[in-house]
Amino acid sequence: MKTIKIALLAASAALALGGAAHAEDRPLGLTFNAGAATDYVFRGISQTNNKAEAFAGADITVAKIGYAGVWLSNVDFLNGTRLESDFYAGVKPTLGPVAFDFGVIYYGYNPKPSGPDEAYTEWKALASVPVGPATLGVGYYHSPEFPFKTGEANYYEINAAAPIPNTKFSVSAALGKQEVVGPLDYTTWNAGVGYALTDKVGLDVRYWDTDQHNFGKIYEPKLVASVKATF
Repeated sequence: MKTIKIALLAASAALALGGAAHAEDRPLGLTFNAGAATDYVFRGISQTNNKAEAFAGADITVAKIGYAGVWLSNVDFLNGTRLESDFYAGVKPTLGPVAFDFGVIYYGYNPKPSGPDEAYTEWKALASVPVGPATLGVGYYHSPEFPFKTGEANYYEINAAAPIPNTKFSVSAALGKQEVVGPLDYTTWNAGVGYALTDKVGLDVRYWDTDQHNFGKIYEPKLVASVKATF
């Protein structure tokens, strides 16, 4: 089920629009973000039953390498759950041209439905490298126990993003594979265009899809428009 959401408005799924934007590179920095989308899509799956999303978050950086934050969004799983609350922390070291991001994310949900808990934790390891004006990235996420006690889960992703020269536009795309114990595996991909309305406000239009439309409408293709402000 859920999410770490967008960090860069024009980035890809692991950088895609939706949530956790990290604070600027300062010895001690605090930033806030807020936005809305026509749908909350995480790894190709709608988290709002194909309805609109509103989100907000806050991030702090320490010594330009450590970070922590919180991110909130409405959700609709058709079971009474209405709020997602994500808490995360990590470090972002660099080695030559390669930027890394190692961290942990806790996904919480309220109100909690009866039965197995929806909440879960993921560990992540990301790496990205500039290639000319573009950025190429890979990511790995591991959860020892996925929502509703469905077992161990892994998510793998490759992504790319690049600005369009002499414009305020950028393009990005990602391809990912979600693996869960049992018949829940699926592949997802997305591609979109971002636009920097100002240095603090960005727009994104993104196409999402999966290879498991038989899992239900929330897995079907969708075009999502988003706006996000960071301050």
